Order: sequence, then C-alpha cells, then structure tokens
Amino acid sequence: MGGRNHFLSIDGAQALAKRRVPRSVYEFIEGGTEGALTVKANRQAYEEVTFRPRAAVFVPTPDLATTVLGCELDMPVIVAPAGMIGMANTGGEVAAAKAAGELGTAIGVSTLSSYPIDEITAVTTAPVWYQLYFAGGRSGAEIAIDRAKSAGCRALLVTVDLAASARRERSFPGGEIPQAVDLRNALRYAPQMVVRPRWLLDFWRAGMRLDTPNVLVDAQGPALTAAQASASMRANAPTWSDLEWIREQWPGPIAIKGILSPEDARRARDRGVEGIVVSNHGGNALDGLPATLRVLPGIVDAVGHDLEVLMDGGVRRGSDVVKAMALGAKAVLVGRSYIWGLAAGGEPGVYQALKVLRDGVRRTLGLLGCPGLSELDRTFVTVPREWH
Repeated sequence: MGGRNHFLSIDGAQALAKRRVPRSVYEFIEGGTEGALTVKANRQAYEEVTFRPRAAVFVPTPDLATTVLGCELDMPVIVAPAGMIGMANTGGEVAAAKAAGELGTAIGVSTLSSYPIDEITAVTTAPVWYQLYFAGGRSGAEIAIDRAKSAGCRALLVTVDLAASARRERSFPGGEIPQAVDLRNALRYAPQMVVRPRWLLDFWRAGMRLDTPNVLVDAQGPALTAAQASASMRANAPTWSDLEWIREQWPGPIAIKGILSPEDARRARDRGVEGIVVSNHGGNALDGLPATLRVLPGIVDAVGHDLEVLMDGGVRRGSDVVKAMALGAKAVLVGRSYIWGLAAGGEPGVYQALKVLRDGVRRTLGLLGCPGLSELDRTFVTVPREWH
C-alpha cells in the first residue's frame, strides 16, 4: 500500500487522520472522559511490561492463527465495535468489515453503527459479532438480536459498563452528538468543515446522516438518531438478571464486554457465557478506572480455564498485542487504532492499520523466539512487582 494513505504505525495513521477530518470528529475519535486518566493508564501499562526473549532461537514464520468464540482467525487482532465511525469516513463499518475479511479476522459491530447490520455482513467474509446494548429496552434489544441472527452474525457482545452518561469535555460543542444536520448545526460547525472540503463532500454525498439504523423501538418504525439511541441505551442498561433472557433469544456464543474484576468475571462464568472482554471502554466511560492490561492477569487466574478472556484498551502496536496475550488474553480488540486508519484512508487505511498490527505481532514473536501464539505465556514478560 502506498501513496497518500501510507503509514508505518498507528501514530502515523493518527497524524494523517488529523489532517483529513474536522477537529470535532478528530477529538471524538481521540475520546476520553473528564481528565482522560483511563486513556493514559491504558497506554502506560504497556510501557511497564518488559519482554524476556529466548536467545539463539530462530523462528522464521511464527503462527498467528487462533480460534475465538468458535471463529477461526488468521491473527489475534479483532476489530472492536465502535459507534458512529461513519463520521471518520463514510465507508464506516462496511469499509472496516471488508478490510477485516481480507486479513482473516473478526469484526465487532456496534449497536450505534452507521450501516444496517445486514449490509455489513453482506460485504465481508469476516466473522461479524454484534455488540448489544438495550437501546429501546428489551423490546429494542429483541429487534436487534433478531436482525443480528438474520444477518448471520456469529457472536453477541453484551456491553455492561455504560449504565450512565459519561461526560466528555470536548469533541462536540455542548458535549453531545448533534440530533440532526440542520441550519443551526451547519453554522456552528462550518468553520471546521470548510477547511476539510474532501471530508465535507463525502459526508454530503452520503446524505449527512446522523441516525443509527440498527436501533429501532418498533420493528416498522424509523431508526433513532445517534443522540436518541445513546440516551436510550444508558437508560436501559443490561444487568446480570437480563443474561438468562438474552440466552433465550440468542443461540450462539455470548461474551460480556466491560469486565474489570475477578468477581465480575466469575459472575459471567457462572451465568454460562462463552467469553468476557476485559475492557474499560477505552477510557470513554468512567474515568479513573485501572488499565485493562494491569487487571488482566488476575482475571485470567480467576476464570481463564473456564471461558475465553479477551481484552481491549490502548493497543497501538503488535508488541502490545503480544504482551496482552502473554498475560493470558485469548485475543485483543482494537478500536482507535483501526478508526485512525479509517479516517486516514477509508478501507485501505483500515487494512493498513490492521496489517501494521499483524506484522508487529509476527515480528515480536520472532524476536522473542516464540514459535506461535499457543506457546506464548508469562515467562516471556516481566511485570512490575506492585501489579501482584
């Protein structure tokens, strides 16, 4: 891949994205609530873990294949669900799904996606996982589950860490996604938009939509706007008592996303789910939460033999992926890393971002003298004593 979309790191993708999207969109992707303490903690944790390579071991082609939630993948990096990524690039989830399919990995699709779930599954060979919020309550969740089943989604990610509105102190004037594109909002955002004419033209050609086509309160009714859907899913957050009902609706694998403690991991296990995602919502929920990498080993020790433990939060390099997997993660989900690629160059940008991570995993395993993911364990890393 070359030309204007070329970058060699996720930092490079972010730098390109900053030049191509309006400031408010850039800051929306950058994210972080309040003081962004959790965002910083996620990144710092990777810096505190060091490697312990095997000397004089030559591994020409480390094996990156794995199976997660019943899906055979060519690499352990999975596209995380993220809402409203169509603002980064109008290709949105369709572009991301195509890139994931080309690289042989799975994609999680947010309830707040910019495209209907069936349009996403139709364009990719990637396993598609649907992220479930209770926007519209149980009736809305039932509609969403039925559509995900009909579209051929392979797993359900039930997100449980957003039971209230988390305050962002920037990104959009007033701190909220606009309800619609009207004259007032057009004038408010005009100074940002006119200096990004290519982005503005693409957004206009796509209909300047800010709705969420997968969020329906009535199966025959109109989709909610992003602001309406966001408010509804917080007002109807799922609890442990809803899991039995979800299992009755969904026949496939279920993973609980938003686990940060061994106690909650055991609760998830005891309710019969197939996996959990150790996640602090990328720093976009409660600020001041611990880094996911830091709490990962304790959670793996509590339930790692009973269900699959996935992780997200702050991953920007293949070496980050390897550190997480050495500490027990089955695979990692990435959010901002691929969205920066999407903002930088659409589908080719997502492909390049995921390839950067994949190649980084392979390179790191080779330098560690580790023949493949199945051989990776904690003997390959050193963690700070205070983590114990």
